[in-house]
Amino acid sequence: MYKTVKPTTFTLPLTLLDELDGLAKELGKKKTAIVTEALEMYMDMNDLKQAEKRLQEKNIPADEFFKELGV
Repeated sequence: MYKTVKPTTFTLPLTLLDELDGLAKELGKKKTAIVTEALEMYMDMNDLKQAEKRLQEKNIPADEFFKELGV
């Protein structure tokens, strides 16, 4: 986890908040941990999409690029 944190306030639709509450209870995790994990996954996915977009702009097939990296 992070060494430093900052309390943050944001709003969620009630249905999403209900789902988050239920998931937290089911998994025995804090809501903060679930939201943090979800945001990290979203950011990683967005990074990948941006990288793929840049590859397309340079006309480099993604599979070729990743093959060269050994991924």
